[in-house]
Amino acid sequence: MTSFKLKRIIFKFFSLLSVIRGYNILVLVFAQYLAAIFIFSPKKSARNIVLDVDLFLIVLASVCVVAAGYIINNFYDVKVDKINRPLKANIDNYVKQSTKLTLYFVLNALGFLFGLLISVKAALFFSVYIFGIWFYSHKLKKYPLIGLIVVTTLTLLPFFAVFVYFKNFSKIIFVHAIFLFLVLMVRELLKDLQNLKGAIVNDYDSFPIVYGEKRTKQFSIFLLLLTLIPVIILFNYPAISYMKYYFYFALIVLVFLGTYLWSSTNTNQYRLMHNVLKVLLLIGVFSLIFIDTSLIVEKVIERLN
Repeated sequence: MTSFKLKRIIFKFFSLLSVIRGYNILVLVFAQYLAAIFIFSPKKSARNIVLDVDLFLIVLASVCVVAAGYIINNFYDVKVDKINRPLKANIDNYVKQSTKLTLYFVLNALGFLFGLLISVKAALFFSVYIFGIWFYSHKLKKYPLIGLIVVTTLTLLPFFAVFVYFKNFSKIIFVHAIFLFLVLMVRELLKDLQNLKGAIVNDYDSFPIVYGEKRTKQFSIFLLLLTLIPVIILFNYPAISYMKYYFYFALIVLVFLGTYLWSSTNTNQYRLMHNVLKVLLLIGVFSLIFIDTSLIVEKVIERLN
């Protein structure tokens, strides 16, 4: 009996991890800290940033509201996911919808409280973010172009919480944000192409349904071409240091994706490209350490001493 209860707890835990997309949450934490160390506050030591209580609270608040966002998105997409991702849907449904909604409100409340511990402005920022995710899931998702812009913006917003906290308003950050915005937008379009079957069955107005598969691919390729602009601009900034090699690699991958996308016709091909972009973004997160290699040396010296 005890063994059975333990198994149920384990299954529920992994089901919740699937719902809140634990992998994405973990990447978000790494991305926020690495961005804080190597981009937003390069003059501060890595130790001071890691031990910064307010930054820790910002990351905690971000984790809570983003996890809550995945929950509410899962709640509204339950029918579509049963067709597009049956295995994930079965894992997600191991936890009751009522439990998910309770956790949704608890996480949002915690996100707001963590923000309030920093400042009223931070609490307001996370309140707007919470409302934005709900409004997107409930209403804006029905309007493909607006929904696409909003969901991409919401994906980037947690980084702006760290960005505003350190008050680093350099041009290089804005250019980098434009590159990420364009890549994330292409990723969302590929996700829509991948989930085309579920959208048709459930009469869901996704981008490919409204504008057609061909135009969606054309728009995606256009966005991929636009990524060349921020990348070329970033090459003119010596501050990116060795991270320039990541952008060389990214250009090769994005050109390949644009070529491959044009001739793609099935779900597996769209899924492959979507996963390639996820890996590319993940590599980009860890490539932040190459912006200032002196910090790595500093960490090694600290360890030796």
